Amino acid sequence: MGLENQPSKTLFYKRSHFVTHLPLTYLYSPSHYWLAESNGVWRVGFTKFATRMLGEIVDHQFTTESGTSVRTGEVVGWIEGFKAISDIYCVVEGEFRSANVRLKEELEAIDRDCYHSGWLFEAVGKPDPLCTDAEGYKALLDKTIEKLLEKQGLAG
Repeated sequence: MGLENQPSKTLFYKRSHFVTHLPLTYLYSPSHYWLAESNGVWRVGFTKFATRMLGEIVDHQFTTESGTSVRTGEVVGWIEGFKAISDIYCVVEGEFRSANVRLKEELEAIDRDCYHSGWLFEAVGKPDPLCTDAEGYKALLDKTIEKLLEKQGLAG
């Protein structure tokens, strides 16, 4: 079964004005990436929370070539949104396989369909040991959004 056709069982999450559906079969990193494994290949993308923080995506580039050895935390590219510019970090220890070439023509897929066609890159290896399941990521989102609300004086 390919990653595009995985079952769509999700964990519904809503906090403040943020709503998402977290695929239950994915792993999630503390840096707001999702990871989905198929036949030993990890497909990686931004979570809905990450895309919300970046704003509408306007440009991106990968600086890592296919077949390159990568470590977790290593910069593999960059992305620019209306709200922020960010490095793209690897969340897999192993080998960088490829960037999502569809993004050259359909960059808006990162915003529109972040958990499926808007994936960023693929790698083979071991996911970052800090990655967690959907329930663990839900707890991280609660803490992260609570901090944002506190900064805005809206917590409580």
